[in-house]
Amino acid sequence: MLVSAIEVYEVYKVIRRDVSEERAVEAVSALRRATIAPVDEPLALEAADVSLAHGLAMADSLVYATARRFGARLVTRDADFEGLPGAIVIR
Repeated sequence: MLVSAIEVYEVYKVIRRDVSEERAVEAVSALRRATIAPVDEPLALEAADVSLAHGLAMADSLVYATARRFGARLVTRDADFEGLPGAIVIR
């Protein structure tokens, strides 16, 4: 399993805000079982191109660019990825 470093941020933030810091830390611990892909300059530039081409927000474009870099499918519940190659949106 592959996880973008941006997803670690998003999961921690939302769970800490909506549930508790303890649960957020537990969630991040679970994510650490996966390969965490860092954001570097080439990925940031690719994500900017993705954002411009598909109208994605910064975090979403970084997550999508990460999946593309590693040839991974992006599985998400976020409808913003609907119709993008390699993205599977679960409803």
